[in-house]
Amino acid sequence: MTIDIASLAERPDLAPLLDEGFDGAWPEFMLWDPMGAVYYGVAQDLYPEFVFAAVDPADPGRAVARAYAVPLRWTEDDLPDGGWDRMIQRATLNRLTGTTPTIVSALEICVRPDRRGSGLSALMLAAMREAVAKLGYDTLVAPVRPSGKHARPDLPMTEYATRVRDDGLPVDPWLRVHVRAGGTVERVAGRSMTISGSLADWRRWTGLPFDRSGPVRVPGALVPVHCDVAHDHAVYVEPNVWVRHRLPVS
Repeated sequence: MTIDIASLAERPDLAPLLDEGFDGAWPEFMLWDPMGAVYYGVAQDLYPEFVFAAVDPADPGRAVARAYAVPLRWTEDDLPDGGWDRMIQRATLNRLTGTTPTIVSALEICVRPDRRGSGLSALMLAAMREAVAKLGYDTLVAPVRPSGKHARPDLPMTEYATRVRDDGLPVDPWLRVHVRAGGTVERVAGRSMTISGSLADWRRWTGLPFDRSGPVRVPGALVPVHCDVAHDHAVYVEPNVWVRHRLPVS
């Protein structure tokens, strides 16, 4: 399989392909994380060297995968509970204050739904690792959204993330890709992403009734959504898993 992967800094002409063909790649409710707009609204203009597109030469008019990352300053020993949201927040504040980044955080690696299962996610991760190292960073971190966790929404992430196969690799396929690439699973980011909305919002996003208070199991969600009928809102707090990649700087 020959796939061309380039950043928007190298190939700005690929930018229009990043939104085409990815419908349904993520559950609808995930598109309403409030921190997402803070990053995606400016990523192509402000972080082009950290936005990647993959194109199959046999079909150059469409991207088969995309990836996003962001540089930020993080000098604390431990990675935060806040995960995905916290990385966007810190990177934005760093940019506004002119603070020099020290690490890069991956934010998304997404394969077009009709091309999943072909090894593209590993290729995108390898390309991101290589690009970040060439830019002089020795650390890439990732608040990983385990791809199999949605099938076990009631299992605590702290337990799921530590499950391994007989060969010692993670049971979860996406965590396994990261470990095979050289990453180290460090800890759970217990509140990596928080999405809240009215019950009407959640009904629109999911097609579910949201008519009883308590946990609601939503397709694609890694943990149950907390529904409060009396106060007309529901909240989803997604845990992710921190993986750290040490990079050989070019």
